[in-house]
Amino acid sequence: MISVCMATYNGDRFIRRQLETILPQLGPGDELIISDDSSTDKTIEIIESFCDPRIRLFRNQTFYSSAYNFENALRGARGEIIFLSDQDDEWVEGWVGRALKELKEVSLVICDAEMVNANGSLRHGSEGLIYHGRRRPGVLQNLYRNGYIGCCCAFRREVLDVALPFPPKLPHHDWWLGLMADMFYSTRFIEDKLIRHRMHDRNDSFTGRKSTRPLGEKLVRRYHLAAALLHRRLTWRSPA
Repeated sequence: MISVCMATYNGDRFIRRQLETILPQLGPGDELIISDDSSTDKTIEIIESFCDPRIRLFRNQTFYSSAYNFENALRGARGEIIFLSDQDDEWVEGWVGRALKELKEVSLVICDAEMVNANGSLRHGSEGLIYHGRRRPGVLQNLYRNGYIGCCCAFRREVLDVALPFPPKLPHHDWWLGLMADMFYSTRFIEDKLIRHRMHDRNDSFTGRKSTRPLGEKLVRRYHLAAALLHRRLTWRSPA
């Protein structure tokens, strides 16, 4: 069983197209879990218009945080294979099949992505790169610069088991999940561009762009993340 986990907030501009690219790649026994963080636009209306029994919608959440909104969706996942999805991207045909193939050998896989504008046109040059620099596994490598972009990730349930609950003060859900997979299991980057990642004026993260956060804030974030990683490493006890 596959669980696709999506966090939404005022995503009515693009969510219909995203759902149209996800649902055809899922089987009848799979599920799409959507946790909505108090949307005030037509996001809920659009989701419900699909009338698809595979969609499980958790509405009226009040996290006001994409990381903990994603955690809520992940807590509801029942599948053995879990995909992350943003509300404003598009899945390329074949993403699910390729991920399932790779996940026979590793615990978490990350594909590459095409960067598109709000109107769906490809971005070029440095603006067309979702990753800057070489991507490779490793806790220290990815603590310094996160290579685990959530919209491009799929993983086995064992990663979720060790990653939940999320620690406090977590800046990004994908950063934590990727580091958990690196620390306890195995990860793999693949070169195929199997996501169309949409950049627009309301993106929640700096994906594909240089962060404008002050250096002090960046250091504090990494300090808290490193402390949480160490604590989870020392306290985790496998159910097996």
